[in-house]
Amino acid sequence: MTAVRDLHELCRQMTPTLADDVFVYCSFSDFRLPDGLDPVCTFRESEGLTAIVGKQAADMAGIPYTFPCRLITLAVHSSLDAVGFLACITDRLAQADIACNAVAGFHHDHLFVPAERAVQALEVLRSLAGETCLL
Repeated sequence: MTAVRDLHELCRQMTPTLADDVFVYCSFSDFRLPDGLDPVCTFRESEGLTAIVGKQAADMAGIPYTFPCRLITLAVHSSLDAVGFLACITDRLAQADIACNAVAGFHHDHLFVPAERAVQALEVLRSLAGETCLL
């Protein structure tokens, strides 16, 4: 599958899908994940290792966390050097007053939005898919 770079094609082809699980953000200042914790994403920062994990797993392990969120995957193979796609997406969500934390994967872009606003975010993104994306 060829990665899409054109902004209008990205918006037209994207199919946002909402994962069932609730995720949370955790930070580990010693840069070590607890045994058995299986994050969906990690990132090294100077302050520690950030991990996005299932809320249920964090609760069971007694790990402090913030930002209960749901994962929306934009199911279009977006090129890592595409220009403006996430800007268009996050601008539209911002207009709806929905926070968004984006993660770019090799094949797709992924959005973590507040759990209580996830369905509304999905509706916003689905409506954008039928429009011309303008910045």
